[in-house]
Amino acid sequence: MPDRTTLARCTLGLALLFPIAAAAEVCSGFGPQSPRDIASPTGENPLIFGEAPAPAELHLCNIHLHENAEHRAPDYAILKTTDRDDGVGAGYQCGMATTLTKAELKAPKVNHCTDLQPGDTVEVHWVFSSCPATPGKGLGACLTENCVNPTLRVEAQVYTLVNDPNALNFMEAAYQGHTVNGKPQPKSLPIGTGTPVEYLGSTTGPSYDEATCSPLQVHWSVRPQCAKLDINSLSAWCKDNVFEEKAPHGVRELVTEASLLSEIR
Repeated sequence: MPDRTTLARCTLGLALLFPIAAAAEVCSGFGPQSPRDIASPTGENPLIFGEAPAPAELHLCNIHLHENAEHRAPDYAILKTTDRDDGVGAGYQCGMATTLTKAELKAPKVNHCTDLQPGDTVEVHWVFSSCPATPGKGLGACLTENCVNPTLRVEAQVYTLVNDPNALNFMEAAYQGHTVNGKPQPKSLPIGTGTPVEYLGSTTGPSYDEATCSPLQVHWSVRPQCAKLDINSLSAWCKDNVFEEKAPHGVRELVTEASLLSEIR
């Protein structure tokens, strides 16, 4: 019979189709989970797996976003509950979202992003895979026929959406067919929002909680500070992107149980 570590490293394809439910209130036998409070380094999960290489050494396979921040940090710590088709999720809002001007909050003339408006907080995930993957829809794009158990890395940035062309332009961090040394890459990754906090965790999303854990292992790199993002640029991306992303995903509520968290070193 496979040991627990082997079970935790089940293939990505199976995990996408059959999330594993735990009988106990807090799941056991799984590796460290996400999302978490990145300002708290405490964690007691004993499972260790190898860190992922830098993004440039991997293949960008997916970009998506969540409504409200899944992770928590001092710069985005306002709890906000949102009713969504995929369930009620309690994520976090940037502090700067409470001090926006009327101009920044003005509805854009055109908005191709469903369920998003100025003032909203989103957490964007750039997903990288060790598989020679082609960027596409969902996490299934992160594996190939001969590579079903990839090393995964996620770069994360939390934004406050504003109607302001002087704010950050999302298209500058999009994919748009960009490659470096033959590997799909975003045009750029966010800078200027603090040193990313790196830790070992899992996939997220509303399918999982502290009783139903994700078996997939992810090396996370989460920036601790919010930034303002022009909603018009995000709208342009929502209108046409290879990932078929038109709307934000729900959040997995914050994991706080120490046995489910890795130690941030």
